[in-house]
Amino acid sequence: MTVSKRRQPSLAQLRAFAAVAEHLHFRDAAAAIGMSQPALSGAVSALEESLGVTLLERTTRKVLLSPAGERLAVRAKAVLAEVGALMEEAEAVRAPFTGALRLGVIPTVAPYLLPTVLRLVHDRYPQLDLQVHEEQTASLVEGLTTGRLDLLLLAVPLGVPGVAELPLFDEDFVLVTPLDHWLGGREGIPREALKELNLLLLDEGHCLRDQALDICREAGRADAPVTTTAAGLSTLVQLVAGGLGCTLLPRTALKLETTRSSQLLTGYFASPAPTRRVALAMRTEAARGGEYEELASALRDALRPLPVRVWDSGTRWREPGVGFAAGEGQG
Repeated sequence: MTVSKRRQPSLAQLRAFAAVAEHLHFRDAAAAIGMSQPALSGAVSALEESLGVTLLERTTRKVLLSPAGERLAVRAKAVLAEVGALMEEAEAVRAPFTGALRLGVIPTVAPYLLPTVLRLVHDRYPQLDLQVHEEQTASLVEGLTTGRLDLLLLAVPLGVPGVAELPLFDEDFVLVTPLDHWLGGREGIPREALKELNLLLLDEGHCLRDQALDICREAGRADAPVTTTAAGLSTLVQLVAGGLGCTLLPRTALKLETTRSSQLLTGYFASPAPTRRVALAMRTEAARGGEYEELASALRDALRPLPVRVWDSGTRWREPGVGFAAGEGQG
């Protein structure tokens, strides 16, 4: 197959020819596309020369399409339609908060924050096609760095180069116990009490498990405190209700998970209580970084009714090991 050395036709030439093919009149075609009649005639002649075919049969009275012109007019209209679609798509992409946004969420956040996130997107960003993916942290980070996901909602810090974090809030952990437990319902529980507890945790792979183990180590507990694990917080809480041990829950999960059983009590730690930080995470050079920062600010306001300490709306983003660009303190 040989490659033609002929000059490629221009869009202006195709537009001129398509107009003549539609109107079969040079003056009417020129008026339709805002071109002078001589310029239109010249564009069609240049197209014929580029293609090496005669497109029109010209007489003193009328213009007719040649057999080649009839065939190529269909192609020209299709090309112009695709160019128009390309321009429309580019316009849509330029508009903020439109198109698809692939949001990854960890399982220990999704049930408790997604209602707020979905309501915010529905009300404020109706043109945004939000696509939610619930996965564990390692899978989410892999999806973000490879481009499979656009934005993450999860516990931080991640410590991943090239990933920026936009903090949303800090929340305390609470102790959930069976009804007859000596710490059930107490306030001001010292962290050291964790050294003596039969603590039930999530399966490996959940960042909440790692956070709970860190809290235990900070409390002076060297051994792994877990003999029974669960795949989700709902199962974990039911194991506690059954008397198998105690567990740690983030405050945002407390209301939903503990109202399912009357066999539970909640204990609160002495200040400063163990906490976790929840944030949005994006690629540092994300093309839509400005939109994500605006979304984070809107989310902070929407999350204020929850039992959390919301970060100041001036907080922007940070990379691992780098201080926050603004709003260094908490709200």
